[in-house]
Parts: sequence; C-alpha cells; structure tokens
Amino acid sequence: MEWKLFADLSEIAGGRTVEVEASPGDTVGDALDGLLDAHPDLRERVLEDDSVADHINVLRNGRSVRHDEGLETTLEEGDELALFPPVSGGSIGR
Repeated sequence: MEWKLFADLSEIAGGRTVEVEASPGDTVGDALDGLLDAHPDLRERVLEDDSVADHINVLRNGRSVRHDEGLETTLEEGDELALFPPVSGGSIGR
C-alpha cells in the first residue's frame, strides 16, 4: 500500500510517496503503523499522545477517515492513502 505525503511530511520521510506493507483487509491504522515504523521521524509530527494529532488529516481515497471508522477503516484493493499537515500561506494575485 502506498502513502502520499504532503508538505513537510514528505520532507521528513525523504519523498512524496512511501510504500508500506499493508493489504486489503488491514486497517488504515495498520498502514499508518507501517509508515511510522519505516520513518520514525514522522511519529513526532503525526502523533499526539499516541493518537493522530487533530491537525493531521488522514485520507483514504480523498476522504478523511474521520468521516468513516477512523484508523479502524478497512483497506480495500486500490485504496489511496494520504497524510496532510495543516497548510497555510499563498497570496491572492492582484
């Protein structure tokens, strides 16, 4: 299963995509554990008190897992996983 990482998360992991060992039937939490095991430096940025920090968005197929079963959401074949930290900035062109 592949994670897509954005902003500083990709910098910490050393790339925008990270392959982890997770299969259909596993949970998003299992895949996240695989990501954090492979890239322990992400743990401090993503977790707060052993749970995903409120400001980190965990997406499965473009939808926050908070709208489903959270980290207990079951993975299916072809799922796309992504982690988004808070994003700010940009300016309006004039």
